[in-house]
Amino acid sequence: MPDAAAAGPASGLAPGHGADLPRALSLRARLLWWLIPAMLVLQVGYGALAYVRALHSANLAYDRTLLVSARNIADGIVLTAGGIQLNAPYISLDSFEIGLNATMYYRVTGMNGEFIAGFKDLPPFDPSRPRTDLYPALVSFYDDTYRGQPVRIAALRQAVVDHDGLQGGMVLVEVGETIGSRRALTGKIFREVITGQALLIFAVAAVIFFFTRRALAPLNALGEEMAGREPGDTTPLPLAAAPAEAVPMVAALNCYMVRFQAMLSTQRRFIADAAHQLRTPIAVLHTQAQLVAREEQPERMRAIAHEIADRSARMVALAEKLISSARVAYGAASEPGPCNLGELVREVCLEFMPEARARGIDLGFEGEGPVVIRANELLQELVRNLVDNALRYTPRGGVVTARVRRDGPRALLEVEDNGPGIAPEERAGVLEPFHRGAASALAAGSGLGLAIVRDVAAQHRAELELLDGQDGGLLVRVSFAGAGETLRGEGTAR
Repeated sequence: MPDAAAAGPASGLAPGHGADLPRALSLRARLLWWLIPAMLVLQVGYGALAYVRALHSANLAYDRTLLVSARNIADGIVLTAGGIQLNAPYISLDSFEIGLNATMYYRVTGMNGEFIAGFKDLPPFDPSRPRTDLYPALVSFYDDTYRGQPVRIAALRQAVVDHDGLQGGMVLVEVGETIGSRRALTGKIFREVITGQALLIFAVAAVIFFFTRRALAPLNALGEEMAGREPGDTTPLPLAAAPAEAVPMVAALNCYMVRFQAMLSTQRRFIADAAHQLRTPIAVLHTQAQLVAREEQPERMRAIAHEIADRSARMVALAEKLISSARVAYGAASEPGPCNLGELVREVCLEFMPEARARGIDLGFEGEGPVVIRANELLQELVRNLVDNALRYTPRGGVVTARVRRDGPRALLEVEDNGPGIAPEERAGVLEPFHRGAASALAAGSGLGLAIVRDVAAQHRAELELLDGQDGGLLVRVSFAGAGETLRGEGTAR
């Protein structure tokens, strides 16, 4: 059956790499693979139908001949005073014995069932056999076996009259023929039909084989254009150059290239921003390390070492933020599944409780009960960044509250503090990576926390809002659509 499609010049594979890839069937091969077997099945069915119709046609033709022969014999039957006589020359009867491709037999039976002439041992006629309606005669056609061969017999009932024109009775004229001629004619018709169908299948295969290349030329041209592009070239492919059937695929490819270009732009911007953020602290660390190497006073060395440790901790936190941002930005997450939002927020609050106590901040959790939503593991990054940001910018003695509640069919996650908050005109900007608001001087940060929250919320199709807190701080609200079943139980933990 069809061969696998050879890799064309537009495959875009470097030499030596194509052998490592599985070779898929070409469209031409797929057409042949599906069409030819289907046509062969239809050919078998049509061949069987053609054989039945050819046999029926041959029977009609040869049955007519049998009837003519029986009538010729019946025309020579006369009723005399001595009984029924067959007035037919022997030479005319001899023609019934041997035909071109078949042997013929006959028998004439009298009004009382007596044998008159012909082959006496022909199979006896069953009077109950139905008569045919095709001819204006009392004739029955049937198949039987004679002398070990299948034969077709026409039994004609013929009325005879005496010399005065008075009816004498009915005689039976039987003419049989071996079916060699019928089979020969049927085989000839069948072979002609099958030959024509085989030629049709061959022609269809040839058309598919030779004309699919021309039909697929636009796709090959698009493939060559893609193979000849420079790396990073995401210019959309022209839809007008694609066949109508390929337009959805080319349009989808163009959409993918738009998304890919956006991802490349985000990646380049992220790399540039990360390099900028890391360059200064690394340079400072290098300078401080040189100062330690030259410093001789122990107290001064300890002070510089403390500064190095503090700056190193900030760099570790920044690196963790960068890794989290990269995971969120480039989709390194599993498929979403059931998640108990209330329990997740409670666990994060317990995780940050030692840090909150060290800073003198009252960190609490309020929940109506465990609310089940669909989320992936990145949701924990969202909650951790919200709590971390709130603790970082809340002054000593402040209050940070994380709460989970329902609002109709939606699940709400809120983190509220009584810190300096964010001015309304700055709220859109702080959601961008490395952008910090006016309150950034109050605490060290990377400017990535809220950007990570924004991206994780977008992945979960959740709405993110920055609002004013009740005590002048910031309230961050994340609204999840289609929350799952809320379980029983209420609680408030601090």
